[in-house]
Amino acid sequence: MATKHWKELVAEKRLQQAATIPKDWILPNLPPKETLNVIDFPEKSGLLTAKEIEITSSEVDVLLEKLAKGAWSSVEVTTAFSKRAIIAHQLVNCLTEIFIERALVRAAELDEHLKTTGKVIGPLHGLPISLKDQINIKGIDSTMGYVSWIGQPAAKNSVLADILESCGAVLYVKTNIPQTLMWAETFNHVFGRTSNPYNRSLTSGGSSGGEGALVALRGSPLGVGSDIGGSIRIPSAFNGIYGLRGSYGRVPYAGCVNSLEGQDSILSVLGPLSNSLAGIKTFMKSVASQQPWIKDPLAVRKHWGEAEYGLVDHGAGKKLCFAILWDDEVVVPHPPVIRGLEETKQALLEAGHQVIDWKPLKHAEIYKAIGTIWAAGAAEDYRITTLATGEPIIASMDPEVDNADFATTDIPAFRPVPDGISAYELWQVQKKSATFVKNTWIIGMPVSL
Repeated sequence: MATKHWKELVAEKRLQQAATIPKDWILPNLPPKETLNVIDFPEKSGLLTAKEIEITSSEVDVLLEKLAKGAWSSVEVTTAFSKRAIIAHQLVNCLTEIFIERALVRAAELDEHLKTTGKVIGPLHGLPISLKDQINIKGIDSTMGYVSWIGQPAAKNSVLADILESCGAVLYVKTNIPQTLMWAETFNHVFGRTSNPYNRSLTSGGSSGGEGALVALRGSPLGVGSDIGGSIRIPSAFNGIYGLRGSYGRVPYAGCVNSLEGQDSILSVLGPLSNSLAGIKTFMKSVASQQPWIKDPLAVRKHWGEAEYGLVDHGAGKKLCFAILWDDEVVVPHPPVIRGLEETKQALLEAGHQVIDWKPLKHAEIYKAIGTIWAAGAAEDYRITTLATGEPIIASMDPEVDNADFATTDIPAFRPVPDGISAYELWQVQKKSATFVKNTWIIGMPVSL
């Protein structure tokens, strides 16, 4: 058990985080909390130079071209995005670990390499990349929103961190997440709540909510999140950016911390978030180029395929068939969502594509199976993790829980009952889940994507 109360540990951690922010970058002119939309504030803040605004407004492909040619140095680019990340953090509380000095040392080394050899280190040479808190970097905490994990710096890099650095990337900040990760919003007792830069009274989504908000405010050109049930897709949608939840094993996961480790029926994946599709493609292509399956045995052995990306088996993308799920017969979308789907359908038809309706198949049963699998040992997982400090397990994302005095130790309603289920009962649910997959595959639909 911890020798200090969990609130003391949180207070110390927050002081440590504040000490990593350059004092000259702390803004005296932040908008009042009543100002909800702050998406344009970084450029008006007065902290960024005209060149830094140009750099942070550029997409990934432009940045990499300028860096490779030496038009912009990695130190310049890293400084610009670091400053904008700190602005973003002061607006929406999106960061956890900040290690800018370390990043600038790395950036200077990359600049020297380019100057002396005339060659880039790799496809991401000099590019700052932000990481979701759970992705381990040697010497830096990965608390994952748990007070119990404060002060336990990673002994070594995750495989992905190694791969990104071998590609020439500069790692400089880690981003906020919800306690346990298993939430579609972002709040924990250690770092607090991340809000949406388009409306700070709303959520940035989760569980990669820190990444979503940071990228939207252009405090990062390219970030990495994780996704099991929407944790990249939700923040991407809520913050108006691009995100990709790829297939399991496409991006190496080894060396990251996680919840529910050992549960391998429904697995999370790592993936990119960016302001452009070019950023998404660059990330996936760069990671694949390093043959991650050599370092992570669970990574899929598959090289990047430019022909596949170009949809050569689907008429080069000229006429595709899209399926739209209007209603899964469990939750009816709100009218604005339906309107968005209708506008998407119309745009696809006008572009010459085919659109068909996706008929839901036993979605309620599938959701029940998923919930049971996650619930099998989750309560015990959460309780064991929080036992060391006695911190409360967050039971609600209601803003009232921002005050820890109102925190409850109850397990949230959508989470498991304390006893979980037996191994045999879990096997039966997994068997039923496999049957769902087989039946869905057999029925199939003539969709391209």
